[in-house]
Amino acid sequence: MRKLWHIYRIGLKELISFRYDYTLIVLLIYAFSIMVVVPAKEAGVQVRNASVGFVNEDNSQLSERIREAIQPPQFKAAQAVSLADVNRGMDRGEYTFVINIPPGFQNDVLSGRHPIVRIDVDATATGHAKLGTNYLRHIITEEANRYLYGVQKLPGPPIQLNIRVKYNPNRESHWFMGIVFLMKMITLLSVLLPAAALIRERERGTVEHLLVMPLTPAEIIVSKVWANSLVILTGAMLSLLLAVRWFLDVPLSGSILLFAVGTVFYLFATTGLGIFLGTIAKSQPQMGLLCLPIVTPIVMLSGGMTPIEAMPPWLQNIVSFTPTSHYLEFAATVLICKAGIDIVWKELVVMMVIGTVLFTGATLRFRKTFR
Repeated sequence: MRKLWHIYRIGLKELISFRYDYTLIVLLIYAFSIMVVVPAKEAGVQVRNASVGFVNEDNSQLSERIREAIQPPQFKAAQAVSLADVNRGMDRGEYTFVINIPPGFQNDVLSGRHPIVRIDVDATATGHAKLGTNYLRHIITEEANRYLYGVQKLPGPPIQLNIRVKYNPNRESHWFMGIVFLMKMITLLSVLLPAAALIRERERGTVEHLLVMPLTPAEIIVSKVWANSLVILTGAMLSLLLAVRWFLDVPLSGSILLFAVGTVFYLFATTGLGIFLGTIAKSQPQMGLLCLPIVTPIVMLSGGMTPIEAMPPWLQNIVSFTPTSHYLEFAATVLICKAGIDIVWKELVVMMVIGTVLFTGATLRFRKTFR
């Protein structure tokens, strides 16, 4: 009971110091609001408002129908451009796509000569290049079929596909990206805040005061872990309810309580990593530089940007030892797929094991550093 009392009082000191650190408060609010909403809403993988140039060398009814079929939200209205201005416009980034309708296009379609329509693509816009090309190919084909056959659709193929999309029927990317960016902010803050608290104690000379008290290194570390975890957990839950559910309009059909429990397991691992890094860094700027080569890879390789199954086997084995990949799979499965504890218990166990290893390493490193 005495050890628990020590942990409680030191953690309470951390919360009081955080209360008067207005820079950290602003950082916390900014991270869990703007840094979740804006990237998830604007950095999706879907084609939105892509600019299209239209070179109409045929000036026929069919070419005009194709131009009018290019509409928002996938594309902006197609802008007329001359063939001589195509390269200059694409070099300036004015157009992501340029469609070139050749002369005699309508007559060739009617006579069955299979004319060629050229689509120039600015592939530096990697998010739009492939999907946008497929969309434009489909639009041109559909309009040509309507004009040629006078029907909406041609006779169906001999095999009919019955496609059922579960959990995200409209395939809205921000449903998943909102959870991804929330995970990123939780990871970043849970590593930075405990490390910053430890380095602040060292810079102010108060860590020596703690060490001369009847306290063990484990008590000091646990107190910093639970205090910072409480702050981050509170911000994460508010961000989930206000930013993800309300502002991004993501239907969270799973258990919010189970997500909070899994977040506690995850914070146990990431805050242990933060304490470990805090014992290595000698100052706040050094801590920031040390986090870059560690936090960035584990976040980028968590499966949010690229599926883990698409990575090389050796990289998959490395990623399996990081808590971020297990936490992202847990969060998406619980919040979107409405999974229960019987499905995600393995991720919880793995995060607990990883957290135990990191916490043990942080404790040993703390003893060695401040002996």
